[in-house]
Amino acid sequence: MSALDAVLWGVLPYVTLVLLVGGTVWRYRYDQFGWTTRSSALYESRLLRIGSPLFHFGILVVVVGHVIGLVIPRSWTEAAGLSQEAYHVQAILLGGIAGVCTLVGVAILVYRRRTTGPVFMATTKNDKLMYAVLVAAIVVGLATTLLGAGVVGEEHNYRQTVSPWFRSIFTLRPDVESMAAAPFSFQLHTILGMLLFAVWPFTRLVHAFTAPVGYLFRPYVVYRSRDAQRAPRRGWERV
Repeated sequence: MSALDAVLWGVLPYVTLVLLVGGTVWRYRYDQFGWTTRSSALYESRLLRIGSPLFHFGILVVVVGHVIGLVIPRSWTEAAGLSQEAYHVQAILLGGIAGVCTLVGVAILVYRRRTTGPVFMATTKNDKLMYAVLVAAIVVGLATTLLGAGVVGEEHNYRQTVSPWFRSIFTLRPDVESMAAAPFSFQLHTILGMLLFAVWPFTRLVHAFTAPVGYLFRPYVVYRSRDAQRAPRRGWERV
């Protein structure tokens, strides 16, 4: 194990967690008015209606796939009746489709932000950094899907290297050797993922931590039509 491996896979994950958790708490306490997506639907909605659903639904499937692949051990899925071959096939199909949808969606959103004047003027340096890291992580993630499946190059089972390392982080005993044995594409994807989570609290992505739970329990909104028999209020007379 080299010193670089120890830093990348033994130290950097905890730095990322500190920035993610600490940055989120700081942002919530001192910048609640900035805790928003800064919606720009008022300036342009046609491309937004296409790109936003593609990106959000795609990234949701990607996140669920990552959680299953990294958190749930192989022995658990096999005990549930899901063989490694079946898991492999569904991971390639669902992961590939979701990754393409996410990439197309974010490409539309970036194109919209670059070509729509008011939207581009509202783009901050943090937004540009976030989009750069996000796109890089998605592209490399798709590449690792193809490489891990053996579509391009030699097949690699990340559940024997990346997954044990990921779970070991939360036991405070990082399995550096397992991650060091993973192919370079998986290592690059992991580094980009850690970078994305490190800058997450300081960008518009922080809105993902806000769930509109109150919306489920809010009172009904009562709509009343104007009574035609009632005399109009002053200022609302017919012209």
